Amino acid sequence: MELRHLRYFQAVAEEKHFGRAAAKLHMAQPPLSQQIRQLEDELGVTLLSRTTRRVDLTPAGEAYLVRVRAILQSVDAAGDEAVRIGSGLEGRLVIGCVGSATYSLLPALARALRERMPGVDFAFRGEMLSPDQLDALRDGSIDLALLRPFQELSEDTRVTVSPLREERYVVALPEGHRLAGRSKVRVADLRDEDLIVHSGHGRSAMYDAVSTLCRDAGFEPAIRHEVAETSTLVTFVAAALGVAIVPEPVSELVVAGAVYRPLVSRARMELVAATRADDESALLARTLRVLRRQVAAEPA
Repeated sequence: MELRHLRYFQAVAEEKHFGRAAAKLHMAQPPLSQQIRQLEDELGVTLLSRTTRRVDLTPAGEAYLVRVRAILQSVDAAGDEAVRIGSGLEGRLVIGCVGSATYSLLPALARALRERMPGVDFAFRGEMLSPDQLDALRDGSIDLALLRPFQELSEDTRVTVSPLREERYVVALPEGHRLAGRSKVRVADLRDEDLIVHSGHGRSAMYDAVSTLCRDAGFEPAIRHEVAETSTLVTFVAAALGVAIVPEPVSELVVAGAVYRPLVSRARMELVAATRADDESALLARTLRVLRRQVAAEPA
């Protein structure tokens, strides 16, 4: 028995006429009659009561038609689902974000993804340090990482990295700080300040960037606090535990007691997208296209 036998039987049972069923199936009537006979022979039961004018279902045929319809509907639904998943219109995808992307990019991105791919279950993990995102990509916990480039990432051949945008730096200061009244702050102005940075257990892109900025300005940074989350970092600044150099999108995070001032520097921090190199899913490709359009639409 093949699926075509079931489709043939359904057509005859619904049309109650071999000629009309054959026309509906785009086939000749004799082969259709032969296929139905084969089906009945295999089942060992008569499904159709035939007369010269019409075809009626036997009690066995009526019960069989109910099952056949359910089977064919399930088969069609399975095919439709497979096509939608294969086309990237259904499925599940997990996105990780560094702190600044969590506050600046993620809200608009999540809305755009829901609008363009409503059948996809998107999950988001915000406030993830870049090294943690790389680990999560490797073990399959996330499928797309929005993170900062760092050496270990660039050396991993199992990961594909593509640039998204370059971000200026700002300085997060406690309200009332001696530098808060300025329109801009130079790196050298932070020489005697306690700094708060992202930790990353020695693998943090921001830790390295802040250290480099200070050293290029002629002093060794006085790092007093290392934190895992951007919200914690800004909260520490608001509590006057130190100051912080952060990417400009962090200024989207409003915390009472903290203010932001532009940093005078040509240096930029890059935001990149990273995926597993062997992940060729249509869903991921669609998501990346939405992501790039969203980034391109952001004000400069």
